Amino acid sequence: MGKHAELQHFYISEEQSVYLLKQDDAQKLKQWLRLCEKQLYRVGYRQIRFIGKGMYGFVFAGIDSQGHPLVFKFSRITLPTHLQARLEEEAWILGKLNHSNIPGLIRYQQLKLQGIMVMELAPGRDLAQLSLKCGPLPINWTVAIAKQLAELLRYLRHDLAHPVVHGDIKPSNLVFDPICHKLSLIDWGSAVFAQLDASGEPIANHGLGVGAKPLASNARMGDLYFIGDEQLQGQRSSPRFDEQGVAATLYALACGAPSRFSHQAIPAASLGLPKPLADTLDAMLSKDVQSQHQAGQHFINELTKHPWHPITAQAPATTSSLPIWVHQYGMAIDTVAYSSRRSFLKQHQQPTPYAALQDRQADRYYRDDLIGMGDTEKAFVIAVSRLGEFPVLGGLALHWHNFGVAIDSSLNLFDPTLKGPFTHAVNNLVKLAQALPHNGIFKACFFNARSTLHLERENASVAFEVPLGLPLDFEMAPTPEMENKSRLHSYFEDGDDPDESLKLPQPILDELAKLNDIHHTGCIIFEVLETHLKLHNYLRLLNTDREADFQQCLDRIVGHIPKIRGLGVSGFMKLPYKNTRHFAFKARQDKCYLTPPKRRLQLTKDPR
Repeated sequence: MGKHAELQHFYISEEQSVYLLKQDDAQKLKQWLRLCEKQLYRVGYRQIRFIGKGMYGFVFAGIDSQGHPLVFKFSRITLPTHLQARLEEEAWILGKLNHSNIPGLIRYQQLKLQGIMVMELAPGRDLAQLSLKCGPLPINWTVAIAKQLAELLRYLRHDLAHPVVHGDIKPSNLVFDPICHKLSLIDWGSAVFAQLDASGEPIANHGLGVGAKPLASNARMGDLYFIGDEQLQGQRSSPRFDEQGVAATLYALACGAPSRFSHQAIPAASLGLPKPLADTLDAMLSKDVQSQHQAGQHFINELTKHPWHPITAQAPATTSSLPIWVHQYGMAIDTVAYSSRRSFLKQHQQPTPYAALQDRQADRYYRDDLIGMGDTEKAFVIAVSRLGEFPVLGGLALHWHNFGVAIDSSLNLFDPTLKGPFTHAVNNLVKLAQALPHNGIFKACFFNARSTLHLERENASVAFEVPLGLPLDFEMAPTPEMENKSRLHSYFEDGDDPDESLKLPQPILDELAKLNDIHHTGCIIFEVLETHLKLHNYLRLLNTDREADFQQCLDRIVGHIPKIRGLGVSGFMKLPYKNTRHFAFKARQDKCYLTPPKRRLQLTKDPR
């Protein structure tokens, strides 16, 4: 290794796929899901199907004896008692609401130690999944969603004896029917009775919620990607919390982005929205609290008091800023995004304060790896993760310099129907990269979690045992590709990674150096835990004449696994060749409005 620079090490922080769980943990999860289904069948429900899970429970759908579609929400029995009680409190608050955009509570019931909340099933799909399939939503959908959200905000603050704060409005908690344009707000697990009204005045006899104290905040943590600063800082609960969730949600849906953080670099005014709506969203998402509140009130007043008409506008064709290779694929891909060399993104930034929150749900939503980053830095890291929500394999290498950013990429999409939304996601990432003022290097790779190899041991003092013949598989290009040495990418492009966490034994490093001299692309990532080793991989041989040499290197790497000592992550990525694209620095995207015909939706007054 003396002749080679240090290899690249990757920092792991992404939410893990079920295929990355230990075998015992994956089995326990499957058993628990089967147990929940059996309980529902036992009490008379039918056509049970699993539809999702969260930190505090699992959600199923099914029908009752009359054929009515229902949703069943289970709490985890392993949770502390005070957290299990959250489900019953959620049912209690939901039972007090009666609105056409809120699926109603049927009942809360207890089966032995297991709490189950039964609700009406909202028609349609959640907007997080719909956005992933569509990219930026059509204008007429966005306007229909905006109007119904404005009506919900008015209902929650004006039409109830005590105003209620949902506290976690975001795309995944909104279900939308594209046929009839009906919107439903779901998941009331963060809901509380408001302590302050929209003017900031205290509300007498407000509900305090579980564990709250008089005069203390009863606010609960919503999703960091969508909540505003007041909620994040643990201020007393207010209807203004939900205004921020609504603004962030509408912005994300119009942008095809997974969070509010890209707003500074990609404002709503640049998204091709009607000018009144775009300017209102920009004001609601501004850092000035007075502008936020004025725009929020304007949003509610104009969209609930005035008639509206659908806006039809054909979305312009989108060209990707980076090359995208689209393939058909016979097997399922469960992509995981791993990235490295993030520390430079935290320079000159201060940690975001959230310690003041009384409700310790911070761990549910707050990503520790984002602490210390500015909003655009957060948005960039989240945009990388967004690519990992698509069936994509490959990698990215970004180099920022004084005049902009240079990007090498290998993006292989294995679903032709998703090319449009994936292109939007790639373009958003490039725009965010252009807006970053730092000099530095960032790398990310995308692999299939279903291909991960797993080894287990009793404790960290015992070496991992490798079963005889454990394969580290790879793909081969259909035909050998010509090697232009000046364009080949290397494991050793950028020196040592300052964020490395695992030192691999020299024999493995030597084999990786040999592997590097064979034209291929992909990644190998070693993740070593106390009792579990995961070998993540995606490898594609591009010089088929070297198949035997390539296979032998991989076999020797696997054979050296028992020599690994220590815990952490160490990974290696190689792009097929250099295809560098250069982008100039641009802190903020230009304004671009849609000007609809007269008598279409108009927000009659400028919120500012």
